[in-house]
Amino acid sequence: MRLDDLYLWYLAEPATPRYVGALKLVSAGKGVSLHYGDKWLADGFALSEDLPLVDNEFLPPGRLAADTQRAVGAVDDARPDRWGEKVIRFVDKPRRLSLMEYLYYAGDDRFGALGVSTSPDTYSPRTKSPLPRLEDVQRLSEVAAKIEASEPITALEARIIAGGGSPLGGAKPKALIDIDGEQWVVKFLNNEPVDAPLIEHATMTLAERAGITVARTQVIRLAGSHALAIRRFDRERGRRIHSISAGTAIRAAAASGEEPEPGYPELARILRRVGISEGDINQRDARELFRRMVFNILIDNTDDHEKNHSLLVVNPAGNGRLKLAPAYDVLPTNSGQGYQEFVCGRHGRDSTLENAMSQCDAFGLLPPEASAEIAVVIDVVNLWREHFAHIGVTERDINNLGERIDGEDLLSQRIGFDPGRYPSAPGRKKRTSPFRRP
Repeated sequence: MRLDDLYLWYLAEPATPRYVGALKLVSAGKGVSLHYGDKWLADGFALSEDLPLVDNEFLPPGRLAADTQRAVGAVDDARPDRWGEKVIRFVDKPRRLSLMEYLYYAGDDRFGALGVSTSPDTYSPRTKSPLPRLEDVQRLSEVAAKIEASEPITALEARIIAGGGSPLGGAKPKALIDIDGEQWVVKFLNNEPVDAPLIEHATMTLAERAGITVARTQVIRLAGSHALAIRRFDRERGRRIHSISAGTAIRAAAASGEEPEPGYPELARILRRVGISEGDINQRDARELFRRMVFNILIDNTDDHEKNHSLLVVNPAGNGRLKLAPAYDVLPTNSGQGYQEFVCGRHGRDSTLENAMSQCDAFGLLPPEASAEIAVVIDVVNLWREHFAHIGVTERDINNLGERIDGEDLLSQRIGFDPGRYPSAPGRKKRTSPFRRP
């Protein structure tokens, strides 16, 4: 089936889908455009900052790298991740591999609240099967291993893995399952030299101890290995939450035609500008983002790319304010590469605390406030070995990770960081009424 035209739907209430607009293959097959429908223009909302409610065909950037395909604005977050694309190529075998095919074959349970249909009149996504359950995880892991090894699978195996389980960014084998009526993403071991699923659970729970809001995780025991289940944060009591990736938010906020380099400081500025202002949630989100950046640096999580940070769009039909989504896909990369995927400060992507401090003002933090946040994270990361052992990570794996986390580059930063270099800021005086008598 050749797919040059598809139709975008909004599924916050899955029982009552709303038509958003038409999708079209453009840019010599490398991009996908969006044209809002009349009814959405009348009573819908802007899906992202670069898709305002105007009667216009929105086009992706005119200049894309040779190997890059991109849908416009928030639509790009409805596409499958790299693992999902691999499943589509292996299971569905579409005759053409354009972004339209990937958007369609990703199925109904994609990231956020957008859906793709072959009709503008009724929401008719790719046919899907009921989600597998917890008791099916062992078989799912076997199917994922077959696909990873390019081994043939049966028709039944193809049905249970259809769509690729691709709501969260990444290339590792995963699938969607149902646990007690809630959707979870299950990630499997992928020939790593360490028990990556158990280590990710240990890292996520360690991050929580550092004051970081994380997606809920649980370890699933399989025959000879573990899998990790992560509860979806873009689903709540049967509703779907409109969500965008950090990369989409940053590109949407950039000047027209500009291709920004995604990073923590710029994402913090966006949160402070269009985050939820009630109760200073936007300021707290920016502060937590700073903490996440420091934690990722010190725990050697260098795979912190733009799809591994997400924002929830709160009340999209009202004010469309953004909320930092729970952290996910947080674990040591064990690469020792010395740079992050996300820009950290004035020294670009360098994995240093000095770099993290260099633009702390972007997070709304004074230097003494930022240094205090770093000190808190250091205290938690210093206990990583004990925490990992308590979770059940083997001594062998801990020692393997320790070559990086406790290696010279990172350990020296934990030991050598001195908050005293950043003296306490003077207390802010309370404002007094100009009508008060002296």
